[in-house]
Amino acid sequence: MIVRLFCALLFLASPLSAQGFAGLGTDAEGFSVPAEGFDFDFPTDHGPHPDYRIEWWYLTANLQADDGTAYGVQWTLFRSALAPETIEGWQDPQIWFAHAAVTSEDTHLTAERIARGGIGQAGAQARPFSAWIDDWTMAGPSFDAMRLTARGAQFAYDLNLMAKGPLVFHGQNGYSVKSDQGQASYYYSQPFFEVAGTLSLPNGDVDVTGSAWLDREWSSQPLAEDQSGWDWFSLSFDSGDKLMGFLLRDRDGDAFSSATWIEPDGTTTAFENGAFAAQPVTLTEVAGREVPTTWAVQLPAKGIDVEVSALNPMAWMGVSIPYWEGPVTVSGSYSGVGYLEMTGYE
Repeated sequence: MIVRLFCALLFLASPLSAQGFAGLGTDAEGFSVPAEGFDFDFPTDHGPHPDYRIEWWYLTANLQADDGTAYGVQWTLFRSALAPETIEGWQDPQIWFAHAAVTSEDTHLTAERIARGGIGQAGAQARPFSAWIDDWTMAGPSFDAMRLTARGAQFAYDLNLMAKGPLVFHGQNGYSVKSDQGQASYYYSQPFFEVAGTLSLPNGDVDVTGSAWLDREWSSQPLAEDQSGWDWFSLSFDSGDKLMGFLLRDRDGDAFSSATWIEPDGTTTAFENGAFAAQPVTLTEVAGREVPTTWAVQLPAKGIDVEVSALNPMAWMGVSIPYWEGPVTVSGSYSGVGYLEMTGYE
């Protein structure tokens, strides 16, 4: 889902930025807001929705080299709007920025790009699909077959993605509720990508294969005023089943939860608040704060009682709005791999 929500507001007007996570609970201020019963239109909805305030194309991948070394890759493009319109040239109110990372057991390399809309430096289009910022691209003849590239000061990657399953929709047919007050987003994923390509690292090029999960989400007022951070899990089990689950934490210590169970054929079961649970097991000091890097995760309705452990506990994204994001391993009632994102830890 998600530093998605906060990072996508990074370049809004200064009064909102100054509120931190609380800014996500402010009024939609003339932007469109999600509503139940939305009919998705593909491929159009793979492209941008400038009448909504925030949006992202968010890919994470669990990869393996020929020698068995595990890697994680992140590629994220955010769109954040100052106004619900597009204008050609520098006056365009659409702001674009992106994060990329490569993570191994002992290394975490990151990069960030920032661009203004309206001048061609960054953007997205539905047909043929393309999302880009500078020379970072996610593009192909369709949303099911794409090439992914990015580079930073110490790394680069060039990966081919091929979808081997259908799109999946979270919440109520893609209408994903985020609070008891009813804040929501439109949220769907392609969690069935097979990946092959090359990582360019300080010690040389590494050929990798594996799987990737791409999230698409947009909204204008995604959180309630008292929500301050989140913990988001995307888990791919060796059985072929998958699980997306998140906690949205409030300042009183409570949390709103949601989850989607995804079967190998793409059939989904949505779980409302309270069905999915995650409790910190191990805390690690990262960038001057304590962050949970091992979790006990349960979804009793599906027999899920697992331990989710960071491949690299130090996977801190030291970008303009910092957060933790990295690959994880899963053990217990199910085994597998996945990704974890955590925000709001200070």
